[in-house]
Amino acid sequence: QVQLVESGGGLVQTGGSLRLSCAAASERTFRSYGMGWFRQAPGKEREFVAAISRSGSSTYYTDSVKGRFTIARDNAKNTVYLQMNSLKPEDTAVYYCAAPSRFQAITTIESDYPYWGQGTQVTVSS
Repeated sequence: QVQLVESGGGLVQTGGSLRLSCAAASERTFRSYGMGWFRQAPGKEREFVAAISRSGSSTYYTDSVKGRFTIARDNAKNTVYLQMNSLKPEDTAVYYCAAPSRFQAITTIESDYPYWGQGTQVTVSS
């Protein structure tokens, strides 16, 4: 069981930046898990945002955030980050970090992720 705790959400103006963090509590094998970020806007389905491989050497982004968002991880701190720059009102959503099954290759598929955090709200004002 992987327990994930997100932090760093908030209210920001268009063009601003936020950094989300996701800590894997008491997870001695964090480096065995790829990690992903998803988001769910009001009235919409949850969607994939970004993913990173176990070592951090590979990353993948949905097209709408490429060049603006960066996913990174610090395995020594059991933490994955999502740096969000040039934020837009359409980025407003609850953001979730998630972990796929152990040793799962990098994936964008929601059903590949059995472990989820509680979510953190990001609101971008126009």
